[in-house]
Amino acid sequence: MVVTSQCHGHKVTGLLVGESNVLRYFPKDITEIELQLDHLRIECGLGPHFWKGKPVISDPRLCLWLESKDREGSARRAPVPLAMIPSGANSFIVGPAHLDNGQKEAH
Repeated sequence: MVVTSQCHGHKVTGLLVGESNVLRYFPKDITEIELQLDHLRIECGLGPHFWKGKPVISDPRLCLWLESKDREGSARRAPVPLAMIPSGANSFIVGPAHLDNGQKEAH
């Protein structure tokens, strides 16, 4: 699934998953998921807001990792598309999103 970083001003505040992805990939009874970020594996909690119109995964470690991926270091960040690939029960690998049709990797 393709998700995007969520930014507020110059800070990354989480991953915007999207409501259709929530319905497809996240059972309502889970309270946390595991994310693989390069060599780092973290657990992130999912609050009730996640299923009620605000499908955002927020965690300070995730935000720091996302900020470290900003190659331009811009003061005002734009949302970045990322791939979030299921890798087990409530577990996902997060990495760069690749566009279809032979286009370059999204940054």
